[in-house]
Amino acid sequence: MVRRIPILLTSLATLLAFAPVVDARAPMHPAQSANWAGYVVSKPGVRFRRVASTWVQPAASCSVGERQYSAYWVGIGGFHSTANALEQIGTQSDCSSKGQAFYSAWYEVVPAPSVHIPIAVRPGDKLSASVTVVGKTVKFYLANRTRGTVFTKQLHAKQVDVTAADWIAEAPSSCDQGGCQTLPLANFGSVSFNHASARNAAGHTGAIRDPGWSPTAIALSPDPGLSFGTGIATGGTSAGAMPSGLSASGDAFTVTYQETPLPAPSPEPTPIPPSQPPVLP
Repeated sequence: MVRRIPILLTSLATLLAFAPVVDARAPMHPAQSANWAGYVVSKPGVRFRRVASTWVQPAASCSVGERQYSAYWVGIGGFHSTANALEQIGTQSDCSSKGQAFYSAWYEVVPAPSVHIPIAVRPGDKLSASVTVVGKTVKFYLANRTRGTVFTKQLHAKQVDVTAADWIAEAPSSCDQGGCQTLPLANFGSVSFNHASARNAAGHTGAIRDPGWSPTAIALSPDPGLSFGTGIATGGTSAGAMPSGLSASGDAFTVTYQETPLPAPSPEPTPIPPSQPPVLP
């Protein structure tokens, strides 16, 4: 099963202490995670109803060797240490052990496994995505603007989390009953999120940098000895990813793959549920 609740390497109190990023330079002091890179917005008492963005599907740079994975998505929830759910939709750029690149789309309501979306995704395709949550009804939307295909899905979730809105590039994690590990991150080059917006339960819609909530920049800086669930170290990715600062309009940023990530601080792992990427040939 796939799970994408973040492995955060700093405490929640530290995360919420970060000031909003207000220019296009890389954040000087992003929060660090073992599997997420991008931005999350939240604020005590604020509940989110919708998150949306566009991005262009990155091309994975693959070579013969180990399988590698990367995912790009928008979602609601999953950020705080008390989170028990996450509603998300996105795409992936993955590499097989033979050096072949594979591209796919999916949606997920954690703690349920991810579900494949049967639309074609290729490098350079322009994608639009959104997640809307009203009560326990979740509506997913993904459009491939380049190919003219649209996917929508509405379902009832057993549980939801609406305490954060997320725009994330991720190293997916693989888990079983014995524990979990972050999978090797594919070299995706960079991915730019544009027209990023969130809407709260009161009906207010704003960009990532909006006075209605506080943004947190997150860098993917893995700790290979960190795991989650059982607490047994099971390895992880050795690469990282860094978000840029926000655009002047506060609704756009770029996440860039890094061969040598930031050094990880002493981990304070947040348990996350299982994860299973698409099976590659």
